[in-house]
Amino acid sequence: MSLSSAEAEYRVVANAVAEVSWLRQLLAELHAPVSRAALVYCDNISTVYMSSNPVQHQRTKHVEIDLHFVRERVATGAVRVTHVPTSSQYADIFTKGLPSSVFADFRSSLNVQAADVSTAGGCLTNRLSVLRVLGLGCVTPRPMGGSSEPAR
Repeated sequence: MSLSSAEAEYRVVANAVAEVSWLRQLLAELHAPVSRAALVYCDNISTVYMSSNPVQHQRTKHVEIDLHFVRERVATGAVRVTHVPTSSQYADIFTKGLPSSVFADFRSSLNVQAADVSTAGGCLTNRLSVLRVLGLGCVTPRPMGGSSEPAR
């Protein structure tokens, strides 16, 4: 079965709304009800539009149950589905190959620091001492026809 990207995204939004609904119910049972609407972010504008538009389109018949579930939660004010531009989609750092500048920006936004690893002759310095203990040293590549010997 082939799904449009809007249908696939809508199913993901429906799953997120189901999780939010479960958490809201749990908190209410624990006497800590949530009074504000939960925000569900989506980078697909069609999906955001379908969540609040009561008009049923022919192309959305495959997601009809999900559509009614999400729209009901949006209508009651329990959930708001909001658009997030792709440029601010931090989850992409985990799922896509990104240009290094975008990767660095997203990594910084997630408060993850780059590891400072210095190298010596192509070997990591923190592993160099382990190799020396084993008597292997650091093997440096030689031009074709040459041999590699451990560095001492």
